[in-house]
Amino acid sequence: MTATDSWRAQGIGVVRIAFGLVWAIDAQFKWRADFIHNFVSYLTGALAHQPALVQQWIGFWIDVVKVNPTGFAYVVAVSESALALALIFGVLTDLACAGGVLLCLVIWSTAEGLGGPYVAGSTDIGTAIIYVFVFALLFLARAGLYLGYDRRLAGRLGSLAWLASGPADQPAA
Repeated sequence: MTATDSWRAQGIGVVRIAFGLVWAIDAQFKWRADFIHNFVSYLTGALAHQPALVQQWIGFWIDVVKVNPTGFAYVVAVSESALALALIFGVLTDLACAGGVLLCLVIWSTAEGLGGPYVAGSTDIGTAIIYVFVFALLFLARAGLYLGYDRRLAGRLGSLAWLASGPADQPAA
């Protein structure tokens, strides 16, 4: 590994850790009583000015969440906390990236209303869809191998090694 490769590898680890810190900040908001007790309102707020198909999709999720809104709020809080810890420590990074992609797609397609409504004055498509690409890049870069525990952990996981970024004896590209 050249000095440039080593610097880039360390950079991948730093980016993963920084992204984990962003998730940790976001997760602490999810543990607040306001989020826990008003979870459905975050979804209903995304309905305004959406096309009918998007309203139906968000409405479906609102109906699902209404079964146990507090439980769903805690699932989101636990999921974001687990993502933060996995990214910060580089533990089971491949699993975290896959879970992060799924969580971000659900957030983007519900609470962020697919980034819409797309009307005059719209300025962005929402952040969750961008996070999908960050998780994909961290997965492809095998980010848990750099400044993380996946390097040591993967060899001990046996048939579950695919949950981590890869065993230590497998060189990262």
